[in-house]
Amino acid sequence: MPAMTRRRFLKTVAVGGAALGFLGIRPNRGLIYANAVYKGASYLPPAYKELRFGTQGFVELLHKIAPGRFEFYDSASLMNADEQVRGLRVGSIQFMVHTSTYITQEFPILGILELTGVCEDLFEHGERLAMESPLWKLINDQLARGNLFMLSSGGGVIEPEYIWSGSKKIVSLSDLHGKRCRVVSPWATALLESFGATAARIPSEEIFFALQRKGLDAVIANPNTVVARNLYTRLQYCFRVPITTATIGIFLLKDLWDKLPGQDKSALWEAGKWYDANQSLTGYKERTRQAVWPVIKNSGMRVINPNGSEIALLRKNAEHVWDSWKNRVGEALGNRAIELATGKG
Repeated sequence: MPAMTRRRFLKTVAVGGAALGFLGIRPNRGLIYANAVYKGASYLPPAYKELRFGTQGFVELLHKIAPGRFEFYDSASLMNADEQVRGLRVGSIQFMVHTSTYITQEFPILGILELTGVCEDLFEHGERLAMESPLWKLINDQLARGNLFMLSSGGGVIEPEYIWSGSKKIVSLSDLHGKRCRVVSPWATALLESFGATAARIPSEEIFFALQRKGLDAVIANPNTVVARNLYTRLQYCFRVPITTATIGIFLLKDLWDKLPGQDKSALWEAGKWYDANQSLTGYKERTRQAVWPVIKNSGMRVINPNGSEIALLRKNAEHVWDSWKNRVGEALGNRAIELATGKG
């Protein structure tokens, strides 16, 4: 059989998706893959060394537990960020390691990870997202409606995204007015617009060139992106106010997960448990603190921490974003998710 390449993948997606749509059927993935190799994919390039720590460990453990049963296509070698869910649905891949922000529009329950005033709590208390926790179960109950299953979030969320700027410095929330800012999260977009900023959804691989072309005044990103994409060479200020965050989760289709043969499900569960216990504590926190922040500080970047009044203003403006998100998921469900995420449930 020819090796799977990104070109072959895209052809498979187009042909397979069209055929399934024409026939009006869905493949029985449990039967199709009972004796086949499971394919997984991620889009994160090698420069994201710290965030890729857990992914590498997860895949290595899968290979150790179930030799020859799993293949992994790294660094967008098979598909980019926006292609992964579609790849799952047509059966070209069976699991994906994906940043939640890219799919929160389609699966709005993941917005709980992104809300200003909640994301900081989840970063400090990643255990609230642990496998089998009440919040993990609540999220998966909602994802199941779209036939998705989150095996693991990595046991927490990435360090929050802050505001990074260049010559048009942003060192207070009032400085956002009239500025064009890169953002991915729809909930962060709504927050920025409340301060008079113009939001632009730009994938991380395009940020450097947007800055180079002077198409952006500021970037909403986590520290890992600033280093991995060499953005610190074009930025001068970090206003360290927590705008939003995300997690790098391991996802499968729910109907496939339910039908997996026992030994394959056990392999994924065991590797997922390792990922859950290690990714947040080591990749999101320890390695980011030890290897990412020194690069930023040695670059000459000025890091400005917000004062109490700035945080209060941020939380006040975030209230309408919370309301908007709760309108998407349902008020009772939204309130319950916020309680669990903030340790009040």
